[in-house]
Amino acid sequence: MRHFDVEMSDLQNRLLDMAGLVQKMIQADTEELVSRDPNRIDTVLSLEKEVNVQEIVIDDKCLKLIALNQPAGADLRVITSAMRINSDLERMGDESLNIARMLLDLIKYPEIKPLQNIPKMIEIVQNMIMDCIKAFNTSDSDLAMSVLSKDNEVDALRDATISELKTVLLASPDSDTIQRAIDLMFIAKSIERLGDHATNICEDVIFMVHGKDIRHPRT
Repeated sequence: MRHFDVEMSDLQNRLLDMAGLVQKMIQADTEELVSRDPNRIDTVLSLEKEVNVQEIVIDDKCLKLIALNQPAGADLRVITSAMRINSDLERMGDESLNIARMLLDLIKYPEIKPLQNIPKMIEIVQNMIMDCIKAFNTSDSDLAMSVLSKDNEVDALRDATISELKTVLLASPDSDTIQRAIDLMFIAKSIERLGDHATNICEDVIFMVHGKDIRHPRT
Protein backbone atom coordinates (compact mmCIF):
# COMPACT_ATOMS: atom_id res chain seq x y z
CA MET A 1 0.00 0.00 0.00
CA ARG A 2 1.28 3.48 -0.85
CA HIS A 3 2.35 5.74 2.00
CA PHE A 4 -0.25 8.26 0.85
CA ASP A 5 -3.01 5.65 1.16
CA VAL A 6 -1.84 4.75 4.67
CA GLU A 7 -1.96 8.42 5.68
CA MET A 8 -5.42 8.84 4.18
CA SER A 9 -6.66 5.83 6.12
CA ASP A 10 -5.17 7.27 9.30
CA LEU A 11 -6.96 10.55 8.60
CA GLN A 12 -10.31 8.78 8.36
CA ASN A 13 -9.63 6.86 11.57
CA ARG A 14 -8.75 10.05 13.42
CA LEU A 15 -11.99 11.67 12.34
CA LEU A 16 -13.87 8.58 13.48
CA ASP A 17 -12.15 8.78 16.89
CA MET A 18 -12.94 12.49 17.15
CA ALA A 19 -16.60 11.83 16.37
CA GLY A 20 -16.55 9.20 19.11
CA LEU A 21 -15.32 11.81 21.60
CA VAL A 22 -18.13 14.17 20.59
CA GLN A 23 -20.68 11.39 21.03
CA LYS A 24 -19.32 10.71 24.53
CA MET A 25 -19.71 14.40 25.35
CA ILE A 26 -23.34 14.38 24.22
CA GLN A 27 -23.93 11.18 26.19
CA ALA A 28 -22.50 12.87 29.30
CA ASP A 29 -24.89 15.78 28.68
CA THR A 30 -27.76 13.30 28.57
CA GLU A 31 -26.67 11.71 31.85
CA GLU A 32 -26.37 15.14 33.47
CA LEU A 33 -29.89 15.96 32.29
CA VAL A 34 -31.45 12.68 33.44
CA SER A 35 -29.54 12.07 36.69
CA ARG A 36 -29.18 15.77 37.53
CA ASP A 37 -25.57 15.03 38.46
CA PRO A 38 -23.41 18.20 38.31
CA ASN A 39 -20.22 16.13 38.28
CA ARG A 40 -20.91 15.00 34.70
CA ILE A 41 -19.61 18.34 33.46
CA ASP A 42 -16.10 17.22 34.48
CA THR A 43 -16.35 14.46 31.86
CA VAL A 44 -17.48 16.95 29.23
CA LEU A 45 -14.64 19.36 30.06
CA SER A 46 -12.04 16.59 29.81
CA LEU A 47 -13.39 15.31 26.50
CA GLU A 48 -13.62 18.83 25.07
CA LYS A 49 -9.88 19.27 25.62
CA GLU A 50 -9.24 16.03 23.71
CA VAL A 51 -11.44 17.21 20.86
CA ASN A 52 -9.47 20.46 20.63
CA VAL A 53 -6.19 18.56 20.45
CA GLN A 54 -7.56 16.29 17.74
CA GLU A 55 -8.72 19.28 15.70
CA ILE A 56 -5.17 20.65 15.59
CA VAL A 57 -3.65 17.25 14.77
CA ILE A 58 -6.12 16.53 11.97
CA ASP A 59 -5.77 19.99 10.41
CA ASP A 60 -1.98 19.59 10.45
CA LYS A 61 -2.26 16.15 8.84
CA CYS A 62 -4.54 17.50 6.08
CA LEU A 63 -2.20 20.38 5.28
CA LYS A 64 0.80 18.04 5.13
CA LEU A 65 -1.07 15.64 2.85
CA ILE A 66 -1.79 18.48 0.46
CA ALA A 67 1.69 20.03 0.63
CA LEU A 68 3.66 16.79 0.29
CA ASN A 69 1.47 14.91 -2.18
CA GLN A 70 -0.27 17.60 -4.24
CA PRO A 71 -3.44 15.48 -4.54
CA ALA A 72 -6.04 16.17 -7.22
CA GLY A 73 -9.58 15.10 -8.04
CA ALA A 74 -11.22 12.72 -5.58
CA ASP A 75 -8.25 12.63 -3.19
CA LEU A 76 -8.24 16.41 -2.87
CA ARG A 77 -12.00 16.42 -2.25
CA VAL A 78 -11.54 13.88 0.55
CA ILE A 79 -8.89 15.99 2.26
CA THR A 80 -10.75 19.29 1.94
CA SER A 81 -13.95 17.62 3.14
CA ALA A 82 -12.03 16.16 6.09
CA MET A 83 -10.88 19.64 7.08
CA ARG A 84 -14.44 20.97 7.07
CA ILE A 85 -15.73 17.92 8.94
CA ASN A 86 -12.95 18.40 11.49
CA SER A 87 -14.14 21.96 12.07
CA ASP A 88 -17.78 20.88 12.47
CA LEU A 89 -16.85 18.19 14.98
CA GLU A 90 -14.87 20.70 17.04
CA ARG A 91 -17.85 23.05 17.03
CA MET A 92 -20.05 20.16 18.14
CA GLY A 93 -17.71 19.73 21.09
CA ASP A 94 -18.07 23.43 21.94
CA GLU A 95 -21.85 23.20 21.69
CA SER A 96 -21.91 20.13 23.91
CA LEU A 97 -19.88 22.00 26.52
CA ASN A 98 -22.34 24.91 26.31
CA ILE A 99 -25.19 22.46 26.94
CA ALA A 100 -23.40 21.00 29.98
CA ARG A 101 -22.89 24.46 31.45
CA MET A 102 -26.54 25.41 30.92
CA LEU A 103 -27.60 22.12 32.52
CA LEU A 104 -25.42 22.95 35.52
CA ASP A 105 -27.60 26.00 36.09
CA LEU A 106 -30.85 24.21 35.24
CA ILE A 107 -30.45 21.32 37.70
CA LYS A 108 -30.28 23.75 40.63
CA TYR A 109 -34.04 24.03 40.33
CA PRO A 110 -36.87 21.45 40.41
CA GLU A 111 -37.98 20.17 37.02
CA ILE A 112 -40.30 22.59 35.27
CA LYS A 113 -42.07 19.81 33.36
CA PRO A 114 -41.47 16.18 32.33
CA LEU A 115 -38.78 16.21 29.64
CA GLN A 116 -39.85 14.41 26.47
CA ASN A 117 -38.75 16.28 23.38
CA ILE A 118 -35.19 17.12 24.48
CA PRO A 119 -34.16 13.47 25.10
CA LYS A 120 -35.68 12.61 21.69
CA MET A 121 -33.67 15.40 20.07
CA ILE A 122 -30.47 14.11 21.67
CA GLU A 123 -31.15 10.57 20.49
CA ILE A 124 -31.75 11.68 16.90
CA VAL A 125 -28.63 13.86 16.90
CA GLN A 126 -26.52 10.99 18.26
CA ASN A 127 -27.70 8.79 15.39
CA MET A 128 -27.07 11.59 12.89
CA ILE A 129 -23.46 11.94 14.05
CA MET A 130 -22.88 8.19 13.87
CA ASP A 131 -24.36 7.96 10.36
CA CYS A 132 -22.61 11.03 8.94
CA ILE A 133 -19.18 9.75 10.00
CA LYS A 134 -20.02 6.29 8.67
CA ALA A 135 -21.06 7.93 5.39
CA PHE A 136 -17.70 9.72 5.23
CA ASN A 137 -15.67 6.59 5.92
CA THR A 138 -17.60 4.50 3.38
CA SER A 139 -18.21 7.27 0.81
CA ASP A 140 -21.93 6.51 1.10
CA SER A 141 -23.79 9.50 -0.31
CA ASP A 142 -27.18 7.77 0.08
CA LEU A 143 -26.61 7.45 3.83
CA ALA A 144 -25.55 11.09 3.92
CA MET A 145 -28.78 12.10 2.18
CA SER A 146 -30.83 10.13 4.71
CA VAL A 147 -29.22 12.08 7.55
CA LEU A 148 -30.21 15.39 5.94
CA SER A 149 -33.88 14.46 6.24
CA LYS A 150 -33.53 13.85 9.99
CA ASP A 151 -32.62 17.50 10.55
CA ASN A 152 -36.27 18.39 9.98
CA GLU A 153 -37.25 16.09 12.86
CA VAL A 154 -34.84 17.87 15.19
CA ASP A 155 -36.14 21.28 14.08
CA ALA A 156 -39.73 20.20 14.70
CA LEU A 157 -38.92 18.94 18.21
CA ARG A 158 -37.10 22.20 18.99
CA ASP A 159 -40.12 24.21 17.89
CA ALA A 160 -42.45 22.00 19.92
CA THR A 161 -40.27 22.40 23.01
CA ILE A 162 -40.18 26.18 22.74
CA SER A 163 -43.94 26.32 22.17
CA GLU A 164 -44.60 24.18 25.28
CA LEU A 165 -42.28 26.31 27.39
CA LYS A 166 -44.04 29.48 26.29
CA THR A 167 -47.29 27.93 27.52
CA VAL A 168 -45.66 27.10 30.87
CA LEU A 169 -44.41 30.69 31.19
CA LEU A 170 -47.86 32.13 30.56
CA ALA A 171 -49.32 29.87 33.24
CA SER A 172 -46.66 30.61 35.87
CA PRO A 173 -44.51 33.68 35.09
CA ASP A 174 -42.49 33.69 38.35
CA SER A 175 -38.71 34.28 38.29
CA ASP A 176 -37.69 30.64 38.89
CA THR A 177 -39.98 29.38 36.13
CA ILE A 178 -38.67 32.02 33.74
CA GLN A 179 -35.05 31.01 34.44
CA ARG A 180 -35.74 27.30 33.97
CA ALA A 181 -37.71 27.90 30.79
CA ILE A 182 -34.95 30.07 29.33
CA ASP A 183 -32.33 27.43 30.13
CA LEU A 184 -34.39 24.73 28.43
CA MET A 185 -34.99 26.92 25.37
CA PHE A 186 -31.27 27.54 24.96
CA ILE A 187 -30.52 23.84 25.46
CA ALA A 188 -33.06 22.90 22.78
CA LYS A 189 -31.50 25.42 20.39
CA SER A 190 -28.00 24.10 21.11
CA ILE A 191 -29.08 20.52 20.42
CA GLU A 192 -30.63 21.71 17.15
CA ARG A 193 -27.30 23.29 16.23
CA LEU A 194 -25.62 19.93 16.81
CA GLY A 195 -27.97 18.55 14.17
CA ASP A 196 -27.03 21.40 11.84
CA HIS A 197 -23.35 20.49 12.16
CA ALA A 198 -24.19 16.86 11.35
CA THR A 199 -25.99 17.99 8.20
CA ASN A 200 -22.96 20.10 7.27
CA ILE A 201 -20.83 16.97 7.44
CA CYS A 202 -23.25 15.09 5.21
CA GLU A 203 -23.17 17.90 2.67
CA ASP A 204 -19.38 17.59 2.67
CA VAL A 205 -19.70 13.84 2.10
CA ILE A 206 -21.90 14.43 -0.95
CA PHE A 207 -19.37 16.93 -2.28
CA MET A 208 -16.56 14.45 -1.63
CA VAL A 209 -18.32 11.64 -3.50
CA HIS A 210 -19.95 13.51 -6.38
CA GLY A 211 -18.06 16.80 -6.54
CA LYS A 212 -21.41 18.57 -6.12
CA ASP A 213 -21.88 21.39 -3.62
CA ILE A 214 -25.41 21.26 -2.16
CA ARG A 215 -24.87 23.65 0.75
CA HIS A 216 -26.92 26.46 -0.81
CA PRO A 217 -29.33 24.83 -3.28
CA ARG A 218 -31.14 28.09 -4.08
CA THR A 219 -28.02 29.92 -5.29
